[in-house]
Amino acid sequence: MSANPAVKLLIVDDHPLFRQGVRAALSICRDIVVVGEASSGEDALEWMNAAPPNLEPNAVVVDLNLPGMNGLELTRQLRLNYPGVGIVVLSVYESDEQAFNALRAGASAYRSKDVHPDELADVLRRVARGEYVINDVVLDDPKVAGRVLSQFRNLPQDVTSLQEMEFPLFTPLSDREIEVLERIAAGGSNREIAEALHISTQTVKNHISSILRKLSLNDRTQAVLYALRRGWIEAPGAIRSEPPSSDVEDDEDE
Repeated sequence: MSANPAVKLLIVDDHPLFRQGVRAALSICRDIVVVGEASSGEDALEWMNAAPPNLEPNAVVVDLNLPGMNGLELTRQLRLNYPGVGIVVLSVYESDEQAFNALRAGASAYRSKDVHPDELADVLRRVARGEYVINDVVLDDPKVAGRVLSQFRNLPQDVTSLQEMEFPLFTPLSDREIEVLERIAAGGSNREIAEALHISTQTVKNHISSILRKLSLNDRTQAVLYALRRGWIEAPGAIRSEPPSSDVEDDEDE
């Protein structure tokens, strides 16, 4: 074990092969050490209670669909009894509703089980430092994170999807997609957006298609209005201009 690893990890999953896979995937990270494994929520709590000081984890990976005590209940118990531990909930597939429930239960992050090992390692480092990673938005100021999460967990119980929330931090869009939407809001054509962001116009088109698919909308105007209402993008006047790149691919606008 590293003398002072940044992350001491407990893996909680009922499938031995998956636990072994996570351990193997993270073995190349010298600052992450797997200090224990558990196959159920009950076993995880027992492990935490009995862990010697040098093996106390500061991060826990929790399978959402555990037998017996499920992942959400385990997350609640861990947050209640070990408030300093960062909890990453993993699920078989990504779901707004599951992410919503996991974060309300006290998780610091939520990811699907097909997450890339490098991304999982980065998330673990962040939650071990007390940060929250919500749809790729990192809340690294403890006061801000505490306030946001407090407001989030106090939302009405009948709100069951991140998409239903008028809450600007919870966006399904990537940083690049947000940039594209901002440029669209400012009246930019595909070519102008491509030049400003140093990408090809085909890439811009791909981003727009992804945005519309994620938001279940039909055109870019609807997407801009949707994002403006939720505070995901700034008003067009606030968009900064950037010099065009000379090596942008010469695709045609739509």
